Amino acid sequence: MMRNVGVMGRLASAVAVAALVGLVLPEPPVFAQTAEELGLSMGLPDEQVQPTVAPVPQGFVADSVSISGNALVDGATITAFLALPRGKELSQAELNDAWQRLFGSGLFRSVQLVPQGRVLAVTVVENPMIGEVDFQGNDVIKDEELSKVVKLAGRRILSVTQAEADAAAITDLYQARGRASVRVTPKIIRRTANQVDLVFEIIEGNVNEIAEITFVGNQAFSDYRLRQVLNTKQAGILHRLIQRDTFNEDRLELDKKLLADFYLSRGYLDFRIVDASATYARERDRTFLSFTIEEGQAFKIGAVTVVSEIEGLDAEGFQRARKPRSGTAYSPNAVQNTVEALETMALQQGLNFVTVDPRLTRNDAAGTVDVAFVLIKGERAFVERIDIEGNTTTLDQVIRRQFRTVEGDPLNRRDIAQAAERIRALGFFTDVAVTQAPGNSPDSAVVKVAVEEEPTGTLTLGAAYGKASGLGLNIGYSERNFLGRGQGLTVNIQSGSDNVDSRIDFTEPALLGRDLSLGLQATYGTTEHPNNANYDTVIATFSPSLTFPIASNTRLRLNYKLSSETISNVDGGSTLLAAEAGEKLSSSLGYSVTWDTRGTGLNPKGGTLVQFGQDFAGLAGDVQAVTTNLRAVTETRVLSDEVTLRFSLEGGAVTSLGDDTTRVVDRFSGIGKIRGFEVRGIGPRENDQALGGNLFAVAKFESEFPLGLPEEYGITGGAFVDMGSVWGLDQTVAGVDDGFRLRTVAGVSLLWDTPIGPLRFDFTKALKKESYDREQTFDFTISAKF
Repeated sequence: MMRNVGVMGRLASAVAVAALVGLVLPEPPVFAQTAEELGLSMGLPDEQVQPTVAPVPQGFVADSVSISGNALVDGATITAFLALPRGKELSQAELNDAWQRLFGSGLFRSVQLVPQGRVLAVTVVENPMIGEVDFQGNDVIKDEELSKVVKLAGRRILSVTQAEADAAAITDLYQARGRASVRVTPKIIRRTANQVDLVFEIIEGNVNEIAEITFVGNQAFSDYRLRQVLNTKQAGILHRLIQRDTFNEDRLELDKKLLADFYLSRGYLDFRIVDASATYARERDRTFLSFTIEEGQAFKIGAVTVVSEIEGLDAEGFQRARKPRSGTAYSPNAVQNTVEALETMALQQGLNFVTVDPRLTRNDAAGTVDVAFVLIKGERAFVERIDIEGNTTTLDQVIRRQFRTVEGDPLNRRDIAQAAERIRALGFFTDVAVTQAPGNSPDSAVVKVAVEEEPTGTLTLGAAYGKASGLGLNIGYSERNFLGRGQGLTVNIQSGSDNVDSRIDFTEPALLGRDLSLGLQATYGTTEHPNNANYDTVIATFSPSLTFPIASNTRLRLNYKLSSETISNVDGGSTLLAAEAGEKLSSSLGYSVTWDTRGTGLNPKGGTLVQFGQDFAGLAGDVQAVTTNLRAVTETRVLSDEVTLRFSLEGGAVTSLGDDTTRVVDRFSGIGKIRGFEVRGIGPRENDQALGGNLFAVAKFESEFPLGLPEEYGITGGAFVDMGSVWGLDQTVAGVDDGFRLRTVAGVSLLWDTPIGPLRFDFTKALKKESYDREQTFDFTISAKF
């Protein structure tokens, strides 16, 4: 915070100090009289600011303007404010309006207009010039940030109107930070006859926290569940760190939309918010937020049909599109997804100007909604051009390639809306507006895109802790919009108690301007006798990949991987590990298919993820093997969305080819697969040394549920059961058990979502295990960024 000695000295004298504005929210600013100290006509009684315009003689014509009294404002500026025509008869009203414009500019404390013959004599007394602008009393917001929101500055003429606006801008900035009781008072300090310093005195007040969020009229969902939907949060035990627990009126509108979307996606068609109000505590440091709602009836999907009203177009070919299922909760998102799918099918068949009109038929008695997707002929129009503005860093091509439509194509409003969503999904902009305007012909339109950019780079310094891995440090840099090209770049270095890993990732999301993602990844990692392993490793990899869509919600990834893997410093105790020591080069081609319905709106209560992939090593190098991985996860919410249920199934297999045999760095170790065991705590072992296995499989049943604590604390509970095993070796020795041995673990969790990162406490008990397994009954992890 700047503290100018000269300003403070003058302020201490207090002889020439006079208040310009006394601003206390929520009342509007009121100007105090300042004429006695400063001789200014700002905010003086009405009789001192009445228009000073001499009577206009009959037929007065101003051939010229004579200006006197101005030293800081040039004559051309004064003439421009007058805006009077030359050589034309002027009335009294016109001169009065000219006076209002000139005096209203805020540049002068008095203005006189006197007709003299055919000359208009203009006499002005200027407002003083500002020497310095200072801020006093601010600690939360620094001078540099406040300077960006005020318009008045040194070497500018003091304007009472602008001083009022600047005080309001500072107040708005503080209110956005949750300080509703802030008081901002502009004051001036006389320096010379016509020069002053401007000081904004700030009383910041306390943070206005959300003391409580309540709901009235909710029957289907509890207050706890509805508070999870809102962006605004109640102040909890970490209120000093949480940024969303301060009241902000702009955020209230977002909360209302989130609440409406939540109910509508669950079939409550008649839901409405009757009232959303905030009540302040007397000190204005706490707010009580209340939503009064009417839920209405919950509807399910009834009959679903696709029909055509276009002559010659049979709807039969559109029946294979994914449609909402009868009996599921009605969701506008599911209906919208079907509309998009049908219109996309029409475009693929070369049917331009075909739109889909979803027509709903309510059956209140049965609580169902019949949906008919009607194919109709849309408006015939073409895209004349696409205009983009507001992007200062992001290249036009990054935004333009989100459109499937180009200039000259038929105008498809569905495609334009989808493009707008894709632009928002980039995550590069705080605001995106896509509108249409008439073109140069009746059947053409101009698509206008206006964006407001946001920072996309992140520098991270972090720490992580796990009972098994110990304390680790992390430093990284990521840029989601590298060089404004929409590319992603991540550089990360992470160290633990027994390992150091570095990684570089580069992504080009639109190779050759198509929906084809190019990825480049390079890693280098070292370990020194990690948990349950008496050997060191050095692994370096380079892997390019291509990813593209092959169906709705389905993407295919093709990749190549070149890696060097070295095992060294093998301690005694395992003949198998000793035989695997040394360096091997692996060269492999692979693929993976991902089907993901999460976040698509098909199921607002959950979603499903399925991934299957294989890597084939042996194109070159020393390794010949096939590695297969499968992962499937599905989750849903039950009991009024209070409880989350999740089931996952994961498995993998490494199959060596020819005379090759797998090594410990190729096999599955069980890390992160089954809870309740130490790192490398399960699977085949030789003399207590973990060997890993060529096969693994695990099934997980999990639930997360509230514990009855205030939602703003972010503390929930969980319970889980893990079942699985790691097994199988290419070769074995006496005493090594590489058969399938099922392990079963039950546990409970305490989950704490804190502003510095998620904390998880797991308490486990192995219900079924082997005698040589390494059990771990408690695990604690924390990941933080600062």
